[in-house]
Amino acid sequence: MKTLQKFAIASASAILLLGLSGCAGMTAQERSTAIGAGAGAVGGAILTGGSPLGTVGGAAVGGVIGHEVGR
Repeated sequence: MKTLQKFAIASASAILLLGLSGCAGMTAQERSTAIGAGAGAVGGAILTGGSPLGTVGGAAVGGVIGHEVGR
Protein backbone atom coordinates (compact mmCIF):
# COMPACT_ATOMS: atom_id res chain seq x y z
CA MET A 1 0.00 0.00 0.00
CA LYS A 2 2.87 2.38 0.76
CA THR A 3 4.28 1.80 -2.72
CA LEU A 4 0.93 2.66 -4.28
CA GLN A 5 0.69 5.83 -2.20
CA LYS A 6 4.20 6.92 -3.15
CA PHE A 7 3.44 6.20 -6.81
CA ALA A 8 0.22 8.22 -6.67
CA ILE A 9 1.96 11.19 -5.07
CA ALA A 10 4.85 11.04 -7.54
CA SER A 11 2.44 10.77 -10.47
CA ALA A 12 0.29 13.65 -9.27
CA SER A 13 3.39 15.79 -8.74
CA ALA A 14 4.71 15.01 -12.22
CA ILE A 15 1.35 15.81 -13.79
CA LEU A 16 1.20 19.04 -11.81
CA LEU A 17 4.65 20.11 -13.00
CA LEU A 18 3.90 19.23 -16.63
CA GLY A 19 0.56 20.99 -16.44
CA LEU A 20 2.03 24.13 -14.95
CA SER A 21 4.62 24.33 -17.71
CA GLY A 22 1.74 25.04 -20.09
CA CYS A 23 0.45 27.96 -18.00
CA ALA A 24 2.43 30.62 -19.83
CA GLY A 25 -0.45 31.68 -22.07
CA MET A 26 -3.22 31.28 -19.50
CA THR A 27 -5.24 33.97 -17.84
CA ALA A 28 -4.95 34.40 -14.08
CA GLN A 29 -8.26 32.58 -13.52
CA GLU A 30 -7.24 29.64 -15.71
CA ARG A 31 -3.91 29.42 -13.90
CA SER A 32 -5.64 29.46 -10.51
CA THR A 33 -7.95 26.66 -11.65
CA ALA A 34 -5.04 24.52 -12.82
CA ILE A 35 -3.05 25.09 -9.64
CA GLY A 36 -6.09 24.35 -7.50
CA ALA A 37 -6.77 21.12 -9.39
CA GLY A 38 -3.16 20.00 -9.00
CA ALA A 39 -3.03 20.79 -5.32
CA GLY A 40 -6.42 19.15 -4.80
CA ALA A 41 -5.26 16.00 -6.56
CA VAL A 42 -2.20 15.73 -4.33
CA GLY A 43 -4.27 16.46 -1.23
CA GLY A 44 -6.93 13.93 -2.23
CA ALA A 45 -4.30 11.27 -2.86
CA ILE A 46 -2.69 11.87 0.52
CA LEU A 47 -5.95 11.95 2.47
CA THR A 48 -7.33 8.78 0.88
CA GLY A 49 -4.12 6.77 0.85
CA GLY A 50 -3.63 6.96 -2.90
CA SER A 51 -7.19 6.11 -3.89
CA PRO A 52 -7.87 7.04 -7.53
CA LEU A 53 -11.35 8.22 -6.60
CA GLY A 54 -9.92 10.43 -3.84
CA THR A 55 -7.33 11.86 -6.23
CA VAL A 56 -9.91 12.70 -8.90
CA GLY A 57 -12.33 14.06 -6.29
CA GLY A 58 -9.60 16.23 -4.80
CA ALA A 59 -8.68 17.54 -8.24
CA ALA A 60 -12.31 18.43 -8.95
CA VAL A 61 -12.80 20.22 -5.64
CA GLY A 62 -9.44 21.98 -5.91
CA GLY A 63 -10.21 23.10 -9.47
CA VAL A 64 -13.53 24.61 -8.43
CA ILE A 65 -11.95 26.40 -5.46
CA GLY A 66 -9.07 27.65 -7.63
CA HIS A 67 -11.53 28.89 -10.24
CA GLU A 68 -13.49 30.87 -7.67
CA VAL A 69 -10.36 32.29 -6.01
CA GLY A 70 -9.06 33.41 -9.41
CA ARG A 71 -12.04 35.69 -10.01
